[in-house]
Amino acid sequence: MTLTAATLPLPQFSQIKIEDLKHNIQQLLQQGQQLLQQVQASENFAEALATIDAFDDFENQFSEQFGVLSHLNAVMNTPELREVYQSLLPEISDFYTQIGQSEALYQNYQFVADQTQFQTLRPALQSAIRQAIKDFKLSGVALPQDKKAEFAKVAARLSQLSSDFSNHVLDATQDYVLALDDAQLKGLPESSKALLQQYGQQKGLQQAAATLDIPAYLAIMTYADDRQLRETLYQAYTTRASELGKTAFDNGPIMQEILALREQQAKLLGFNTFAELSLARKMAPSVEKVREFLLDLADKAQAPAQAEIAQLKDFAAQNDIDILQPWDSGYYAEKLKQKNFNLSQEALKPYFPINKVVNGLFAIAEKLYGIQIIQKQADVWHKDAKYYEVEEHGNVIGGFYFDLYARDQKRGGAWMSGFRSKIKDLTQDQKPVAFMVCNFAPPVGNQPAQLTHDEITTLFHEFGHGLHHILTEADHIGVAGTHAVAWDAVELPSQFMEFWAWEEQGIDLISAHIESGDPLDKALLEALFAARYFQTGMQTLRQLEFALFDLNIHDTVPAPDVAGIQQILDQVREKVAVLPTPAYNRFQYSFSHIFAGGYAAGYYSYKWAEVLASDAFDRFEQEGVFNAQTGQAFRQSILAVGGQIDALEAFKAFRGREPKIDALLRHSGWTN
Repeated sequence: MTLTAATLPLPQFSQIKIEDLKHNIQQLLQQGQQLLQQVQASENFAEALATIDAFDDFENQFSEQFGVLSHLNAVMNTPELREVYQSLLPEISDFYTQIGQSEALYQNYQFVADQTQFQTLRPALQSAIRQAIKDFKLSGVALPQDKKAEFAKVAARLSQLSSDFSNHVLDATQDYVLALDDAQLKGLPESSKALLQQYGQQKGLQQAAATLDIPAYLAIMTYADDRQLRETLYQAYTTRASELGKTAFDNGPIMQEILALREQQAKLLGFNTFAELSLARKMAPSVEKVREFLLDLADKAQAPAQAEIAQLKDFAAQNDIDILQPWDSGYYAEKLKQKNFNLSQEALKPYFPINKVVNGLFAIAEKLYGIQIIQKQADVWHKDAKYYEVEEHGNVIGGFYFDLYARDQKRGGAWMSGFRSKIKDLTQDQKPVAFMVCNFAPPVGNQPAQLTHDEITTLFHEFGHGLHHILTEADHIGVAGTHAVAWDAVELPSQFMEFWAWEEQGIDLISAHIESGDPLDKALLEALFAARYFQTGMQTLRQLEFALFDLNIHDTVPAPDVAGIQQILDQVREKVAVLPTPAYNRFQYSFSHIFAGGYAAGYYSYKWAEVLASDAFDRFEQEGVFNAQTGQAFRQSILAVGGQIDALEAFKAFRGREPKIDALLRHSGWTN
């Protein structure tokens, strides 16, 4: 296939030298410092606005340069790259803390907002200025000088610790390899055996190998008949980056210090706990309301979960398992699903080759939003990465990269990061560009990658985030796309997009057998739908366990130490978990979402936003899942507004009312 060249200006990844990137970032930081030193509080509207524009322009340049470095650090984590990234973090943190605490700069924003001319500014700029004023207050602009210095020191240290945490998880994951003999591979489908053989070769072995990369780990936990092997892998996976592994990767002291520093930061700003500080930027009204929401949902999930675990234990007992252990649950769940629904992920995979899924996903977005998505030729960082542009009425409105497979030197998980934001004013018309990253099982041999249905929902999820970034019509960097969207509403577009992976009309577009080209077999489709609510109670309680743990460690005073963190997790598990956890399980030591990502005291956002997403999709169920008018209404009310409009107001504009939990309960299979 011959591709036309990308229309938008893009980084030339093959030509990027790490030292040049470092130099560019350092130069920009110097320019930023000069800009900051020149700032004076002005009581002239045009002058104050010009100061704001200068910092917006700087932010745009800097976020692009650092965005490239940050992205490469996540997907091509070489020692050289990591060293450069780590070396820049303290300087960057210090600079942004200075910006957030500059009284002169804050006064310019406040002065502009207080003038009657403010109403003449374009709406996105007005929203961005209001948001910036709020951010100044939460960055300690009003603190006395000694407290500002303390706040800056804390911020810099937190930045470094988060990066260290992430590096330890990656290193501990990559450090583990277990050579496997043929007997240990019993039960695994041929495609999984080939994948483990490929992992073994990559590790320099002549045989198949287990690693802690998610595709390898899940293959063994789901299919390996060898119970001892499953337990060995489970123990290795759940003790990653803990004191039970290599000392060099132990995240215990890092977690403890992070929590203590977050509490210190919160108290400097006048909050009792970090959880309170975190919620100051979110949609939820209070920590107590969030806890009530989570516990209420846990109550609703408890009965289905208890029934599910009882069924699983009975089934395992028929197979001579007296006590069901965590390393048994995935294996017997898969067997039970096959028995109850005649369904296995392995039988589904040949119907979901990667190209068909990706093209079908694009077709769904095109039907909903009237856009076209076209692959273009672009210089990329790895041969697996691909670039696409989004067009409307023949005009390019944005671009994005896909990097979908797990590999060495790549951080685990799945994410979307907005590389370049939409800006449209009198002087520029900048189109948004995003990175979308997953860690699916890579192609094996000459066969294209084939996705499980779980992987498909992950792809749809990240693509929902990407559409939020690209289809924004908010034309200022401060509120474009996901910028300034309340964190507990930012998962709405992503979770909303997942519903089309469960719709027959959606599945028709993403399925074609890898050999015959036939659409998904009717019996398999019915089995997939029948199994939709399989163990949703248990899955919900698992998410709520994470969310309550996250909320509670950030709402405890004083901040807990390593033993206290474990104790809080144990208490949460006692309340909500339906399957006991071994004492050695150290899940929290690799919980990157809250210790290295943006979800600290915000992991509840997944469930909070799921209420919004379910309720939003309910309108499509009533009006037609491919109703173009409803699609345009969602695009205009939710995707287009970015952070320009309050998240609750945006939702009410789409649904015509406050959100309700009814659709979530129905989509979980707990009500009709």
